[in-house]
Amino acid sequence: MSKKILILAETLDVDSSSAGKACNAFIKSLAAEDFYIIAYHYSHKEININSVQTILIKENRKDIYYFLSRSQRVFQRLTKNDISKKMENRFGFSFTFKNDVNGMVKAMEHENPSDYDLIITLSKGASYRTHAALLKLPKWHNKWLAYIHDPYPFHWYPPPYEWTEAGCVKKEWFFVQIAHKSKWLGYPSQRLAEWMGQFDNAFLKKAVVLPHQMPRNKTENSTPLPSFYLKDKFTVLHAGNLLKQRNPFPLIAAWKRFLEEIPEAKKCSQLLLIGPSSYHQPKLSAIHNTIPSIFVSEGNMNYEEVLQMETEVTVNIVLEAVSEISPFLPAKFPGLVKANRPIFHLGPVNSESRRLLGIDYEYVAAADDVIAIKGTLKSCFVNWKSNDFQLNRGDLNEYFSSSYLKKIVDSLV
Repeated sequence: MSKKILILAETLDVDSSSAGKACNAFIKSLAAEDFYIIAYHYSHKEININSVQTILIKENRKDIYYFLSRSQRVFQRLTKNDISKKMENRFGFSFTFKNDVNGMVKAMEHENPSDYDLIITLSKGASYRTHAALLKLPKWHNKWLAYIHDPYPFHWYPPPYEWTEAGCVKKEWFFVQIAHKSKWLGYPSQRLAEWMGQFDNAFLKKAVVLPHQMPRNKTENSTPLPSFYLKDKFTVLHAGNLLKQRNPFPLIAAWKRFLEEIPEAKKCSQLLLIGPSSYHQPKLSAIHNTIPSIFVSEGNMNYEEVLQMETEVTVNIVLEAVSEISPFLPAKFPGLVKANRPIFHLGPVNSESRRLLGIDYEYVAAADDVIAIKGTLKSCFVNWKSNDFQLNRGDLNEYFSSSYLKKIVDSLV
């Protein structure tokens, strides 16, 4: 008999965020291995997944926190006085957070733990509303796998991330409670489990590494490529959010030097930067307007288009912050493995991406090392000209496969 898994997810919408893509792919992989899945979600719209019963949780407008959150918004709009940080410092979380959590708790009350082998909570960004909901439901704790996709709270991020949230003391207490009350703690990354273990031993003691899953997108060549994409060129792509800490300018400087040193590359090369980049504007757009071989998108693009480009390009880039450690596994990483194009990792040696690629992997550089980036671009160009230039990593294909995920889940239940 198939094992039955209940999932409480904050979003399953692939167009909403990287979390939506990761959660959607995770559930599809479980379903592909014949687990019986019921997925409650807070995506704000209906989401359909083959062989999965998806149930949209709607906002609870009868909850006291719904009234308080709307009252706060009206007060702030009328007085032009933002009191949100003061309120979070006092209560730990916003009224909207508490309203959403109570809505999830109410939805879960219709389910019986004895009907399931496992319950998994999946969240997005710095929210963890689903985890807060399960904390309120002790009857589920002995079957609860709390999935931690990134460090939390923000002040537990490694340098150079220097964020401290309002209510951080209460948020820290909240997350330690998750570590103590859950049966297992799921992570997409071994490095992340080790990083969180320094804050409380339970974060590492209960760790289960469940890698992000490969997207189950449409068949190859089924999605038209965008007009700016020029086929048959040496094409280097970075697709993803260019946060403050993900500085693209060393890459751009290296790109310019690469073209200067290999003149023949000028007519047959393009660097594509796809995704939000507001922190680096207007400088980035100015470069886009003055260097013909560099294209910068205006925000996000269609998910299927990006997946298609990742399959077609010469090289896919993973760009991380300049740091001593990067415990994150980018949600797009499994998709890049599936695309089978070489991955150029720009980030620290002590990172999950580098751990997976291996110590002898060739296409790597520190994110701020212009000379090393330029040299790797030249190497990629030469190999592209002379070889069938592919990633060809069967070990990583297996690691990110649904069959590997099934082995891990089976070992738990």
